[in-house]
Amino acid sequence: MTKIIDNAEAHRYEIYEGEIEDGAERAGLVEYHLHGNEIAFLHTEVDPKFAGKGLGSALARHVLDDARRAGRAVLPYCPFIRDWIARHPEYVDLVPGSHRERFQL
Repeated sequence: MTKIIDNAEAHRYEIYEGEIEDGAERAGLVEYHLHGNEIAFLHTEVDPKFAGKGLGSALARHVLDDARRAGRAVLPYCPFIRDWIARHPEYVDLVPGSHRERFQL
């Protein structure tokens, strides 16, 4: 089972593989910074032993959906998140129009 949590204290979303209660292993994360109504995604990583399972995409979709639900503007400084948005244009609207050129979106 895969579980994604917002570890707000550490300013990152974390994805776990397995049951949390049974000692699930952290498979990856997305670091972020909140400022007002904006969320800047800074870094994404997935442990190489979990590569090819779609966990990076699951993380990207989750963090962007969470930003949408919260009404936050997204600043995709992380190249993985930026490229993921470029491949999924239904998320481009989360990036303020005034910043899209900067992020090549």
